[in-house]
Amino acid sequence: MKNPLLLLLAAVLFAGSCRQQEPAAVIDLSGSWRFAVDPGDKGVAEKWYLKKPGETVTLPGSVASNGKGEEISLRTKWTGQILDSSFFLSPVYAPYRVPGNFKIPFWLQPVSHYVGAAWYQKQVVVPPAWKSGTIVLVLERCHWESRLWIDDREAGMRNSLGTPHRYDLTGFLSPGKHTLTLCVDNRIKEIDPGMNAHSISDHTQTNWNGIAGKIYLESRPLLSIRSIRIFPDYLKNEATAQVVISNQGEESADAELTLAASGPTHPGPVTTPVTVSPGEKTIDVTYPMGADVKLWSEFHPDLYQLTAILANRVSGTADTSRTTFGMREIKVDNGQILLNGHPLFLRGTLECAIFPKTGYPSTAEEEWLRIFQICRAHGLNHLRFHSWCPPEAAFAAADKTGFYLQVECSAWANQSTSLGDGKPFDKYLYEESERMVEAYGNHPSFCMMAYGNEPRGKNQDKFLTEFITHWKVKDDRRLYLSGAGWPNLEVNDYLSMPEPRIQRWGEGVNSLINSTPPSTDYDWSSRIAGITQPVISHEIGQWCVYPDFKEIAQYDGVLRARNFEIFRESLERKGMAHLADSFLLASGKLQALCYKADIEAALRTPRFGGFQLLDLHDFPGQGTALVGVLNAFWNEKGYISPEEFRRFCNSTVPLVRMKKMVFLNDETFGAETEVAHFGEAQMKNCSPRWKITGSQGTAVLEGELPAASIEPGRNTRLGKITFPLSRFKTPQKLTLELQVEKYVNSWDFWVYPARQETMEGKEQIRIVQVPDEETLRFLKEGGVVLLNLKKGSLADGAGGEVKTGFSTIFWNTAWTRGQAPHTLGILCDPGHPALALFPSQYHTNWQWQDAMSHAGTILLSGFTGEVKPIVRVIDDWFTNRPLALIFEARVGKGRLLVSGVDLETGAESRPEARQLLFSLQNYMRGPHFNPSAEITPEQVARLIR
Repeated sequence: MKNPLLLLLAAVLFAGSCRQQEPAAVIDLSGSWRFAVDPGDKGVAEKWYLKKPGETVTLPGSVASNGKGEEISLRTKWTGQILDSSFFLSPVYAPYRVPGNFKIPFWLQPVSHYVGAAWYQKQVVVPPAWKSGTIVLVLERCHWESRLWIDDREAGMRNSLGTPHRYDLTGFLSPGKHTLTLCVDNRIKEIDPGMNAHSISDHTQTNWNGIAGKIYLESRPLLSIRSIRIFPDYLKNEATAQVVISNQGEESADAELTLAASGPTHPGPVTTPVTVSPGEKTIDVTYPMGADVKLWSEFHPDLYQLTAILANRVSGTADTSRTTFGMREIKVDNGQILLNGHPLFLRGTLECAIFPKTGYPSTAEEEWLRIFQICRAHGLNHLRFHSWCPPEAAFAAADKTGFYLQVECSAWANQSTSLGDGKPFDKYLYEESERMVEAYGNHPSFCMMAYGNEPRGKNQDKFLTEFITHWKVKDDRRLYLSGAGWPNLEVNDYLSMPEPRIQRWGEGVNSLINSTPPSTDYDWSSRIAGITQPVISHEIGQWCVYPDFKEIAQYDGVLRARNFEIFRESLERKGMAHLADSFLLASGKLQALCYKADIEAALRTPRFGGFQLLDLHDFPGQGTALVGVLNAFWNEKGYISPEEFRRFCNSTVPLVRMKKMVFLNDETFGAETEVAHFGEAQMKNCSPRWKITGSQGTAVLEGELPAASIEPGRNTRLGKITFPLSRFKTPQKLTLELQVEKYVNSWDFWVYPARQETMEGKEQIRIVQVPDEETLRFLKEGGVVLLNLKKGSLADGAGGEVKTGFSTIFWNTAWTRGQAPHTLGILCDPGHPALALFPSQYHTNWQWQDAMSHAGTILLSGFTGEVKPIVRVIDDWFTNRPLALIFEARVGKGRLLVSGVDLETGAESRPEARQLLFSLQNYMRGPHFNPSAEITPEQVARLIR
């Protein structure tokens, strides 16, 4: 006779379900629930669980998704810090502070808002077959605190932010009809994870009230499997299953526990006899995976499913549980992160709980697969969940796509709270992290865990050292970090540091990208010198782009882009609505350039751990931080494709070290080449190729570097490219392209003549830095003047208050108290004759770095004439001022060209300044210099302090 247990096992394996456990029976509770809000907090005292609420909602869902809640107004009590008080005080925002037109500029605006207790009630019928088993209520993603009554009896309270709320209702529910009443409360009470934590803040997912995932009752036998933890050992080709068995009967039970794995290979079943006394028992079972076991990684995300069947020999009942796992090991050795023994470079971005359609996280695996596939298309292999823990679906999707996750315990203990000072959250952190590891710990994608983000507290170091030590001893399946950003503790497996990036918080125009001539020969070796742990650069980028107003129509869920509407109306009032798309594309090209510089610097750094972008997609809160090359829906904006992004962000990236990017044609071009290779295997006998292309994309030079075999897990030097630049007689932009097998990357550089040609008529142009009375009289009488403003000389009100730099805005000006730069690069017509000898694109590129770091930005609104810039500067979307770097106008009978760039100071070491000046002079001496706009001498004089 065949073994009935094995027949049951075969049937379960054939079913192929991905559910963590296979309950004996389930009652789905999704659908219509009775509902009432309780803003006065009267429900418990008045025993609302004995009453029938008068409204209905649909769950899964939230108060807002059901059209409930309060209208947004000045009385709305937001969850999250407001750093900029201008909305409440400035007359600019007065039209948006009134009912009927209420719009906030600092984050996406929900259609309604509710913080407090809300009551949800539903009747259920428990079948007779459930009489002899256990019954559990599961609320997959409840926000936040839930409290449950069965009929007139309270069944408990749960408050996990990152895991399902589970209520054991054995003894509460008997066969027949019952009333389930839930009170869900989304207020911050004694447990404060931090008002800005993305698990609760209005800045991103909103502080919603409701239940977003599966809602069901399940019945199991009295003898059942409570949990399984899988500890893989790929070196031994085995896994240890730590199985917790619960016996809720009154007597000991004899049973057989059978484990069987399925996946890319099929190890055989292992059966273990067990005897379990009333209560719980943990047993460890060593499970051999076979000699041909497949390992999990980004290159081969091979997964196994372990099915466990617990058969009660006495009652004949059986309980089945399944879990997904991967055979992988992540550890640190000699200062490097290793995955399955191979060096790992993390190329990551953040997920800050941004869900514009729903206002709460998706619990659908399909949506998370979409997100991870988009990240993969942009060359990433890592996602950090900033101060929140995602639902089961995210882990499942990451497992399938080979993504490495840094998961955080729903905390940002700063601003409203602190860590390690004895507050209730200290204890909650241990409890929540335990729930997270039990719920999601078997997922191979769960590679890293941190307490949360950027903590504070006088005792935080001691507390976090104990916390990390606790978890390193208890569960070695992942790496542990005290906090993202800081503190850098010795106990950390790796460090998350903000130092290795091209702009750090507060540096403004003194940052590397804004204060030093462009090059690609730097890395972060000096910034991490002496550190023995792997370093992941924290929140690199934060480079902004102008808003895409076409995006507004996409907000058709519970959140509206009222902030974008404010910015659009501001641009319309300033008469520049027709430039919106141009501002987006031009600032986007500069944003992408900044991200390329940030990422490549990390890739050039020897023995570096990786980076975490802030962000691949927009962060819609904290003042509106448009830092993504993708929008908040993970959709492209139109100025860089995934393929283009992947050229400089991938498992294998060709790199060059160029000491400068602007040359004279009496110099020799030089570039050291290398490749960062963190691919799967050695690249044998590669023959790297390079070429130089001109503006039309035609190759003007090309060559081959020495053949090499490139080992994975490090950077390999490929050789040097050198050639004289004497062949390039005219000023031009060139592009160096380096190809290593299928991987290609490129860098623009510029060549200018070392000796300028004699320019006839140049002597007729008067160049001044101050428009004195003599100069103004010369203009009025028909003279030609180049006003070459010295940096810092512009008066306030004429642009002197606008802090200009090369990069785009960092994060945003509202949440950084006006950190410089205040601008988003340039917009120009590259075909304008004034730029004929200064080759340009319509957007900022590296040849403008010198100009932007020696410039003031001119405010055009002070002129009565319709002045059109030759080179426009794109302003901050909060102010939308008409700004110029270079413009022209008539003054009396004369012609004036004004340059906000100081083209003379230190010009002997500034080839870009000399070339731009030469191009402007060449334009001014010719027939095309014929300005139409007229301004007065007094207006010119008012430019200067």
